[in-house]
Amino acid sequence: MAPLYFITSVVLSGFHHLFGLVFGDDSGAAWALSIVGLTLVIRAALIPLFVRQIKSSRNMQLIQPRVRELQKKYSHDREKLAQETMALYKETGTNPFSSCLPLILQMPIFLALFRLLDQAAKGNRRGVLTTKQVESLSEAKIFGARIADTFTGAEGDTAGQVRILAALLVVAMTATTFLTQRQLMTKNMPPDALTGQYAQQQKLLLYVLPVVFAVGGIAFPIGVILYWTTSNLWTMGQQFYVIRNNPAPGTPAEAAKQRRVEEKARKKGGGTATVPSAEAAPSAPLTTEAPAPRQQPKKQSREQRKKSRPANPGSGSPRPSPGAK
Repeated sequence: MAPLYFITSVVLSGFHHLFGLVFGDDSGAAWALSIVGLTLVIRAALIPLFVRQIKSSRNMQLIQPRVRELQKKYSHDREKLAQETMALYKETGTNPFSSCLPLILQMPIFLALFRLLDQAAKGNRRGVLTTKQVESLSEAKIFGARIADTFTGAEGDTAGQVRILAALLVVAMTATTFLTQRQLMTKNMPPDALTGQYAQQQKLLLYVLPVVFAVGGIAFPIGVILYWTTSNLWTMGQQFYVIRNNPAPGTPAEAAKQRRVEEKARKKGGGTATVPSAEAAPSAPLTTEAPAPRQQPKKQSREQRKKSRPANPGSGSPRPSPGAK
């Protein structure tokens, strides 16, 4: 754990030095924001893994019809089914375990922060934190509760504030975990992926993970719950952006994106063809141009009219003389 203590404490100490200049070194706000900063750094470093997770999760959704075909074809031979399924995963570049990678890789940092705060509450140093920083962290308070205290271990005059704040953060942590998973299932899964073994696993995670976090959360220090809640909010926003802008084919998110594109195109095209009414612009001056005056023919004498008259009016052919056959 020593390398993890070092990484966690370096980032935490750096943010504390920055926020300490604004809020004071011993303020709870400086330490709470430092934990938030630590969360953002860790999640930003995991963005490549998140992209890989999204791609793998999308592939898992799209190949579900083929997986079910294999299950029907090799229902009598489980060994052959496993071989063909793994061959399909290899062919499509799908890793069924990649969806857990960000969570798995966060766990060491999560445990390091847990131990760092737990030991700070007992006055013990970890990583690069100085003795003064450990004392400051162990006594730092937000909303009247110490950051290093837990729901189950709250004692003294601040026990009530600690339990209230810890309970609220546990609820927030549980709710964000549930909503993030539900967002993925309801918006970015095609109908075919909502049935079968993969869908059952997703539904199991939808309800089991929040319960696990809720039960375990009461034993976490407030600072650790703050870290995990911030991480969930990051995941929710990141996932919302990906689903909105790059949805999986055949999903409600793709249909919603298509509607937005069509609506945008309709507004853009309709705006150029719309003719403003008089009510829309009552102040526009109305300009009318006078019609050109009609030219009157010049007066001519009888002799002039006879000269200008054609010799043989009509079709222009010479008139036959009387008696001509």
